[in-house]
Amino acid sequence: MKTFLSIILTLCISSASAQSYFYIKGKVVDDSTRSPLEGASVLCQNTTKGTITNKEGEFKMELPSGGHNLVITYTGYETESIRISSSQDNSNELTIILKKKEKKLEEVVIQASTEVKDGWTKYGAQLNDYFIGSTPFAKQCSIVNPEVLKFYFSRKRNVLKVKAEEPVVVMNYALGYRIQYQLDSFIYDNNTKFSAYAGVAFYTELDSTAEQKTIWKQNREKAYYGSRLHFMRCYYDSTLSENGFAIEHVYTDSASGKPKISSLKNPYDSAVYVLVDSVDKEINLFGKYRIVYTLAPMEREYLVANKYPLSAKEQLSTLELLNGFVITENGFFYEQHEVINSGYWAWKNLADQLPYDYWPEE
Repeated sequence: MKTFLSIILTLCISSASAQSYFYIKGKVVDDSTRSPLEGASVLCQNTTKGTITNKEGEFKMELPSGGHNLVITYTGYETESIRISSSQDNSNELTIILKKKEKKLEEVVIQASTEVKDGWTKYGAQLNDYFIGSTPFAKQCSIVNPEVLKFYFSRKRNVLKVKAEEPVVVMNYALGYRIQYQLDSFIYDNNTKFSAYAGVAFYTELDSTAEQKTIWKQNREKAYYGSRLHFMRCYYDSTLSENGFAIEHVYTDSASGKPKISSLKNPYDSAVYVLVDSVDKEINLFGKYRIVYTLAPMEREYLVANKYPLSAKEQLSTLELLNGFVITENGFFYEQHEVINSGYWAWKNLADQLPYDYWPEE
């Protein structure tokens, strides 16, 4: 749901680090009464940053510079989502209005007719494979509250859908995070083998021994380098080639009708790479592009599953761009629904994903 707000922010630089931050504050109120909502959850999507409102419905947060999606939830109310960025100007306070949920009778009837009562037993493994993942790191992850999941299967369409009315809690012992995932929808089409999921992730760092933290540090670096997050940050910084990335245009030759691949020699050409303001950068690419990462190979499990030669030395992913997109300095980009992954990046699901406020140590 879209919230109509004038959002203005204060930018400051932390003296303890080169990382810059900006601050936001606001108030969450009921749509009908305008009374404050105490205990509303205010989360910065896919980060470790979040808070709850006080008895006056107020909150304040410090966020790393760049772009973020602020998600506000309260039991019994519709979820609100606001895009914010450190590139915006100053303002005193956000006012966020939440509406109470109303479930349509038609929706209730349809869900009741397709719900699978023992869904976790029947389809839990399938959900794990395409939501958590099937990577080595995924083997160290688990959903600890599967009872919140609702499974729906359409025999006519041969499609599995999964929703959750409460956040799904995932323990990631490979990367050292507890992930609270507000799963809006998961879909798997058994006919096309297409899968997709949408929701909001909130990360909390796990505590452990110094030895375990060292392992987590190494695993996080392995997950980060070559990832889509790494790619977006390098594109923003104009350091793609220095960090092992290359972009190739995949298209159909008009004369022969055969697929062709050509290197994008200058991804920073002014026709493609546009400075939107003092912070954000717009990428005007359309169509299909292969992203090559040369500094690490694809994992053996992926090579075997996709019948690649085990000697393959590069990571290969594909981006299908339905429109241009804008990148901010922390690697956040929009519009995300118009950027479709396939290939190696698509194989890396929740188990291999890092929060937007993660940065590898120099």
